[in-house]
Amino acid sequence: MTRVRSAPPLLLLLHGLGGNRHVWQGLGELLPQRWPGDWLAPDLPGHGAAAPLPRYSFGAMAAALAERLPRDRPVAVLGHSLGGALALTLASGWFGVRVMAACGLGIKVRWSAAELAKAGELAAAPARSFGTREEAVRRWLRVSGLTDLVAAGSPAARAGVTGGDGAWRLALDQGAFGVGAPDMPGLLGAARADVVLAAGEHDPMCPVEHLWDLRADHVVLPGLGHNAHVEDPAALLPVLDRLVSEERG
Repeated sequence: MTRVRSAPPLLLLLHGLGGNRHVWQGLGELLPQRWPGDWLAPDLPGHGAAAPLPRYSFGAMAAALAERLPRDRPVAVLGHSLGGALALTLASGWFGVRVMAACGLGIKVRWSAAELAKAGELAAAPARSFGTREEAVRRWLRVSGLTDLVAAGSPAARAGVTGGDGAWRLALDQGAFGVGAPDMPGLLGAARADVVLAAGEHDPMCPVEHLWDLRADHVVLPGLGHNAHVEDPAALLPVLDRLVSEERG
């Protein structure tokens, strides 16, 4: 059966933990020639300019995002890492958003007890303060995995820190580290949309072999790492083509 659309799909781009909406700048420059509709790249709750949440969970973050999305048109979601898990969460249909296709890029699908404990410690720790903006930016680049990929003076780096007068800090709310590990089998089972899983060939957070147990039709991006969308935005264009194809049914 062919789906009938009343409007072109909205493409929703969701960044990963520690990032902000500006990490999609490179891909955004390619979209006018490739994506059939408009697109939106918001800051996740507790990131960039977005307000923090009292408690972080995939459901709470998805609900906050859903408040900003239209309910009367189809949406395709491309999410990276944490944003990828949120793409699948929205694809459940539980939040009133008409997600027709979703891609999770570089989602960390296997977590050890030690990794979860460390994330909990970070979530509970007070935010660090830095004497200079440069120190804060270096810390933000490390936390977001963007060292050597994003310039210190870029819009992404500027949005990644806040403060001044010797009291600079990350714009990221520390509590977001406590979001936990996604239940990937549960999210995939609950999805009411077509789902694509993708990862860079050399992604240490999401080794390609970890995707085999979840989806045999996953996408491998040759030569790229965890932040494939920043490393080579054009490499995501075939993934977008697949989302359009999936969305059209």
